[in-house]
Amino acid sequence: QVHLVESGGGLVQTGGSLRLSCADSERTYSPYAMGWFRQDPGKEREFVAAISWSGDSTSYADSVKGRFAIFRDGAKNTVYLQMNDLKAEDTAVYYCAAKPVTWLRRNTYYTKLADDDNWGQGTQVTVSS
Repeated sequence: QVHLVESGGGLVQTGGSLRLSCADSERTYSPYAMGWFRQDPGKEREFVAAISWSGDSTSYADSVKGRFAIFRDGAKNTVYLQMNDLKAEDTAVYYCAAKPVTWLRRNTYYTKLADDDNWGQGTQVTVSS
């Protein structure tokens, strides 16, 4: 079972960049599709970006297309979210999540995950306006 830890959040001005990291502290190398979600107080958690276990398939929310990029390292135990041209509306707590997959689904990404899937504790991103 994975234990996800997010890092890289912080305060940035409008138009700036941040790179978030999500690492499996238990060093699990079983297949997992992974994704990023975000949530502001009083709002529902929303999908941001997703990536397949293979790293070959990705998906992005319309609000971040062209600005954000999700990718995995070679060992596939860490996923990153590169955020460029940040806007005030990007302010939120960002959560990493992992869904176990089979070899058959190695190229599948998921834009929705269940509550009993693996979730990190979140990292705060604040974009000044």
